[in-house]
Amino acid sequence: MRRHRLFRSFFAVVLTIAFGSAIAAAPPVPAFTAHYRVLQNGSPIGKATLTLAQGADDTWTFTTQSQGTAGLASLLAAGTREVSTFRWVGDAPQGISYDYTMKSALKQNHRSVRFDWTNHTVEVNGNGSSHFATQPGVLERHTVPLALAAGLAAGKTTFALPVAVRDRIEIQHYGAQGSQKVSVPAGTFDATRVRRTDGGDGFEAWFAPAKLPAPIKIDQRGKNDFSLELQSWSKE
Repeated sequence: MRRHRLFRSFFAVVLTIAFGSAIAAAPPVPAFTAHYRVLQNGSPIGKATLTLAQGADDTWTFTTQSQGTAGLASLLAAGTREVSTFRWVGDAPQGISYDYTMKSALKQNHRSVRFDWTNHTVEVNGNGSSHFATQPGVLERHTVPLALAAGLAAGKTTFALPVAVRDRIEIQHYGAQGSQKVSVPAGTFDATRVRRTDGGDGFEAWFAPAKLPAPIKIDQRGKNDFSLELQSWSKE
């Protein structure tokens, strides 16, 4: 009987070693570091680095670090840092926290979002504070490109993303607009163009999920117009 228990324990260990890695599903978007040039009205004004890294307890961290290198942004030594922590739930990111910090020679600004999944609330702090109920799959705006990249990799062409904004959850709609050749400093890619389709702030991004996890290009129009164009990237 003792010998039988020993064999059973031995095979349990073997199965764990052999199949344990298969049980843990691969993330929809793998870890990466990508470097971009930042443009405004077609003119380079800075640089940005986007980093996606795995953390503890199945969490992930997405960081954007931007620095002005030309024009007024350079003179003011302006820079921003955005950090999102989230978990992958299926093929979509679900928010845990978000922090935005802007520093320049003239001022500093900070905003934050906290997702309390125990009490099912969201807290937004910036120009004032607000609390409201959460819902499954909610994220914040910084993580939207990751949600789009993950969805495209899963074969989706339309997206309805619950995004925590200043005082509520806003359902933002995006759609794939077909394939285009896009030339950026990193090269020319056959990319899928995705844009926001619900009349909100203008947003377009180009992805090639079969070739690289990072966005190839992002155009943001609205209160602050800017573009990011990929210069180089690497897997972590």
